[in-house]
Amino acid sequence: MSATTPGPAGPGGRLALALALTIRHDGHGGVADDLLTPEGLTAWVRAQAAPPHDAPDAAAFTADARALDAVRDLRAAVRTLFARAVRPGPPSRADAHRLLPEPVAVARLNAAAALAPAAPALHWPPEAEAPVLRSAVPADRDPAERLLAALAREAVAFLTGPERALLRACQGPRCVRYFVKDHPRQEWCKPSCGNRARVARHHRRHRAEPAAE
Repeated sequence: MSATTPGPAGPGGRLALALALTIRHDGHGGVADDLLTPEGLTAWVRAQAAPPHDAPDAAAFTADARALDAVRDLRAAVRTLFARAVRPGPPSRADAHRLLPEPVAVARLNAAAALAPAAPALHWPPEAEAPVLRSAVPADRDPAERLLAALAREAVAFLTGPERALLRACQGPRCVRYFVKDHPRQEWCKPSCGNRARVARHHRRHRAEPAAE
């Protein structure tokens, strides 16, 4: 995964989680932000493997400064509500000191979700045995508004669904990622964080041992 083209959303199309993870550890002890420029947002949108059906065409989407500001504002709301969801555990260290007031985050999320109203639509291709319910937004809606509304609705679905209870902030050394606990014994967002945590514990124990006489 490069700094400018983050990978696609994880299992189950967790696009809200993927949006939160555009703030991440930079590999050098700091925090990186993949959405610093319109080009970064464009790359992230185009990298999503399974965008929602009510989102604009990812391959044709090009972000501008207005779209970037709106998505960054939405991300701040999502990360604030993720921090609430992981309680009593600690939030991500990336922005624990600058989270939004929770009522502001909720209002911002709901306002974004309402920007491009979606209607239920039946999808039943000839080769499919059963139809599928999807949501549809008129194609002539502003692409930036369609993107923001689709991201917000994905966040609402995540936060009101069963995976919210499995959301965690990784406590690996230097890590600032949120993750969904897919396995009962999972403690870290990825194995490398677990390895760093074990090395850090080893060094702490070694320093705590009294010097040999």
